Amino acid sequence: MIRAALAAALSIALAACSLTAPKPHATPLLAPAAAASRAAPSPREQMVDAAIAMRGQPYRFGGAEPGGFDCSGLVQYAANGAGIHVPRTAHEQLRIGEPIARGEVKPGDLVFMHLAHKQLHVGIAIDADRFVHAPSKGGYIRIDSLDAPPYARGFLGARRIIDSP
Repeated sequence: MIRAALAAALSIALAACSLTAPKPHATPLLAPAAAASRAAPSPREQMVDAAIAMRGQPYRFGGAEPGGFDCSGLVQYAANGAGIHVPRTAHEQLRIGEPIARGEVKPGDLVFMHLAHKQLHVGIAIDADRFVHAPSKGGYIRIDSLDAPPYARGFLGARRIIDSP
């Protein structure tokens, strides 16, 4: 008899749960005002994000699109993604924009270096220390430090191709 009473009480409780309408969320996950107030990414952020998104893509001499990049091809691809036109080769890229001191490098600046077996190498600064680049044959797009060998020793200069906000 006790078992029958417990079973009946459990049935009633379960039936009540199934009849209860789901409650709407008290607060939306992203308030419409917050979504509208977010600023669009700057061209610098767009360029850096486009380059970082290609991490892991293989190095390919003459490559300038997903599937394979050389160093200047990655720069051109990322810049185009931010609406900025840059020339195709590292030598041409070294002549655009304004020269800046190593200590003033900001995200989106181009960093140039001379490395063993390469006349000229270019990458895109992520911050004052790190840059994203397509290193060399057999390598993949990756992030390295400007202060680490061989990049620190081979550093030639930096160019600002996007005006600072």
